[in-house]
Amino acid sequence: MAVPRKVAAFRLPPLPTIGEIIKLFRLQAQKQLSQNFLLDLRLTDKIARQAGELKNAHVCEVGPGPGGITRSILNADVAQLLLVEKDARFIPGLQMLSEAAPGKVHIVHGDILTYKMEKAFPKHLKKNWEDEPPDIHIIGNLPFSVSTPLIIKWLENVSSRDGPFIYGRTQMTLTFQKEVAERLTAKTGGKQRSRLSIMSQHLCTVENCFIIPGQAFVPQPEVDVAVVHFTPLVQPKIQQPFELVEKIVRSVFQFRRKYCCRGIEILFPESERLKKTEQLMMAADVDPTLRPVQLSMSHFRNLCNAYRKMCDEDPSLFAYNYREELRQKKKLPKNTSHSEEIEEENQL
Repeated sequence: MAVPRKVAAFRLPPLPTIGEIIKLFRLQAQKQLSQNFLLDLRLTDKIARQAGELKNAHVCEVGPGPGGITRSILNADVAQLLLVEKDARFIPGLQMLSEAAPGKVHIVHGDILTYKMEKAFPKHLKKNWEDEPPDIHIIGNLPFSVSTPLIIKWLENVSSRDGPFIYGRTQMTLTFQKEVAERLTAKTGGKQRSRLSIMSQHLCTVENCFIIPGQAFVPQPEVDVAVVHFTPLVQPKIQQPFELVEKIVRSVFQFRRKYCCRGIEILFPESERLKKTEQLMMAADVDPTLRPVQLSMSHFRNLCNAYRKMCDEDPSLFAYNYREELRQKKKLPKNTSHSEEIEEENQL
């Protein structure tokens, strides 16, 4: 009886180094696109390992650039790798990697912010939301300029279970500026607690995996970079529509150094502001003298539930816009800044 032969794990053949690829195709990081190349394959391997078990998985890499993380993903023996790259200069180098891994790589020249991921993977990979995450991963060394709007877009997709989450609780492993990563993972009372903390943690388990020093990138950014892993929760911690949760959280953190009731006030028209604010704070059982960073997830859940009830009783309430009322009151043009009235967060 013949002994079955063990199939060898896939490994890329010898290729030019990432540095040589950059020279070969005369690639330069564009500052206006916040591009920074990661050339150390030990670090790209570490990012790929942090994503979890990639053998036979289907992976989408966002913004592969010259292909450092791409090599590490392919060496993990994935079944299929989808590369979404906006910058056409990187396509020839990525095609070289595709030729070195026949049948494994599909390259899309496009913008991940507009790319439709609902059909990016085979239908048979779909899992029920309550099941374990599907064998699908999103990985990316994100440009700083796109990282925050992209994660907000994907968090909204998590909430509605569409986009890349139509397949189930798809996991994401992404890079952010260290400060943004600290906001994503900040706990109640932490100085980095922000709108981003609540919006991410009420929908996902968020883990700050490790820090990559800025000097590891070319060109070197002025800040360090963190790798963050997201796993969508089976049940969100706040079971209300994404736009309602975001409106509450945004309002509270617009006055982050004041009492939380100050932010709640701007949810309501001036004519009934004090009365409605008191009504909401009492219904939610939240101490109005707490600062925004002191509010726990349960505080925000209570505020969202109480506000939803008020909106159900008065449907016009959710459409109210505090800034629009200011514009009308002061008769200012629409593009006028109201920094004197609104104490915005530095980020988000």
